[in-house]
Amino acid sequence: MSFSLPALPYDFAALEPHVDARTMEIHHGKHHKAYVDNANKALEGTSWASKPVEDVIAHLADIPENIRGVVRNNAGGHFNHSLFWKIMAPAGRGGGGEPTGNVAAAINAAFGNFAHFKEEFAKAAMGRFGSGWAWLCVKSDKSGVQICSTPNQDCPLMGQAIAGCGGRPILGLDVWEHAYYLNYQNRRADYVGAWWNVVNWAEVEKNFRG
Repeated sequence: MSFSLPALPYDFAALEPHVDARTMEIHHGKHHKAYVDNANKALEGTSWASKPVEDVIAHLADIPENIRGVVRNNAGGHFNHSLFWKIMAPAGRGGGGEPTGNVAAAINAAFGNFAHFKEEFAKAAMGRFGSGWAWLCVKSDKSGVQICSTPNQDCPLMGQAIAGCGGRPILGLDVWEHAYYLNYQNRRADYVGAWWNVVNWAEVEKNFRG
């Protein structure tokens, strides 16, 4: 079965004023759709065409070399955005606040407290030159959580050797300009700060538990 564009779990305007409706409409309906279409086209006729996107991006070294770059960018983009939509919710209706449960304990163990975690995560988001992502991941050895950043549509599931960042992503922030430019222009810091108001910590907890 080929990849398909997932439906958003809320309407385009649901995350306003923190993420505007027009950005959501373009981001989901054009950018994410293009990643899906391009990945499907590249994988068509291969044994990878019916595999889950997680398997595809975790085994990039096994993808035929002539399509590996296209698959890396577009299957990566599909996975990243599919996670991104789910870890957001309207402010006050599942979005915002602070984590609880196991993921809160893991964050506190790794960073001391939530405020320090936010500071370090924002550094990863702001420090990514050009396009990319900031991530909170469960470490590969499952010893705790860590923050990292990847360029373009790379993902921690691709592994340290490829993405420069390994582990299982449970929270991700898209810092490509198309994710925020209509509303924030070049003010990435304002976008990062506003985004905390729509983080769906219940979904992040589910991701943490695996």
